[in-house]
This record gives sequence, structure tokens and C-alpha cells, in this order.
Amino acid sequence: MLAALKARAKALKIEVVALYFAARHPGTPWYAKALIAAIVAYALSPIDLIPDFIPVLGLLDDLLLLPLGIVLAVRLVPLGVMDECRARAQAQPPDGSRAGHLAAIAIVVVWVTVLVLATLGVVRYMTAD
Repeated sequence: MLAALKARAKALKIEVVALYFAARHPGTPWYAKALIAAIVAYALSPIDLIPDFIPVLGLLDDLLLLPLGIVLAVRLVPLGVMDECRARAQAQPPDGSRAGHLAAIAIVVVWVTVLVLATLGVVRYMTAD
């Protein structure tokens, strides 16, 4: 059973790397690229739809939403493009350390910006006569 789980985890990792390549492929439609970006942003975001500290439900969104988003994104990418990206992912996985750090920084900057703008809006509303 452990070997089967490891094989599924490896296949999922290859699929995610293939989606990374598909997001950068010129043959991928814009809506598939947008969905892939949303999935990555949600996965790296410190804010979840359902907070993780809520028993069972907190982890359920990570166990259901992310895989369903990945499946949907794979279906939106044209088959030829996805096959090419899967082959590339198996042959040459990207060096994700730098890209992952940059993506995490970008997501934190977006959340801080949203928080600052929301705070300014509330302050402006409260001080308006």
C-alpha cells in the first residue's frame, strides 16, 4: 500500500510540473493559464477558504479543492500540449526552489496589499463625515 501511495505521489508531482510547463506554453489557452495561476496561488497562499485548524473540514479543502483544480486544469489544456509538457516534466524537472520562493513572495505581497487597501478603506469610511 505504501508503494502505491508513493507511486501516486510521484505521478501527481509530475502532473504538477507538467502544469507548470503548460502554463508557460504558447499553445495553452488563456483561461487554462488563469486557472493554473489560481491553483498555484491558492496552494501557496497562507489564507484558505476553510482554515486548517477546523477539524476535518480544514484539511478537506486541501485534499479536495487542489486535486479537483489540478484535474480541471489538465482537462482545459489541449491534449497535445499536455502530452508534450508531461514528457518534458519527466525528462527535465524545473529547479523549483527559486521559482517557489518568488511565487511565495508575490502572493504575500498581494495579500499585504489587499490588507492595506482594505484597512485604508475602512479608515476612510469611519472618518468620513
